[in-house]
Amino acid sequence: MDDACPPAEIPPLPDAEAFRHWFDRYARSVFNFLCALVGRRELAEELTQETFVRAYEQRATLRDRARVAAWLFGIARNVSREHVREYARWDSLDDIFDGERQPEPTDGTTPDAQLLDAELRFVVRAALAKLEPDKRMVFVLRTFEQYSYEDIAAITGFSVGKVKTDLHRARLEMRRHVRPYLSAGQGGN
Repeated sequence: MDDACPPAEIPPLPDAEAFRHWFDRYARSVFNFLCALVGRRELAEELTQETFVRAYEQRATLRDRARVAAWLFGIARNVSREHVREYARWDSLDDIFDGERQPEPTDGTTPDAQLLDAELRFVVRAALAKLEPDKRMVFVLRTFEQYSYEDIAAITGFSVGKVKTDLHRARLEMRRHVRPYLSAGQGGN
């Protein structure tokens, strides 16, 4: 009986202050991730709240506090999948780019440049909406949130190979959808 391995040391549960720090640090990224997945700002806000409620309730399951971001994004992924299963709809991606992630143009920006920027954001949102959900999730995590392949694999539950394959295919699809807009802006070249 004494030959058994001692139980692994479980890190202490984060107190309310530590959890508040996690919220302050990761809420915006989780919100943007969920917004990209579900396509509606109001819904992403609700799912972000649900993500953090579940994270607080499940904080005892976090084994490696250094990987809190991957753990939170995994919870967010599950929350969004449950919502999709429950409601089975993906609406437009009007609010994928949160105002804090896409800064307002500076005073030196011309109205034409502002219009082109808004048009490009619309084209990118439309292209994202055409991606399959798994590819969209991987693309958003790598491109907008800049997570490593290993972190994306931990968040999604996919293998690193699948993450790389889905990301490659998503990039090809995004280029295919965005290229006509960019070519037209350069005089068709």
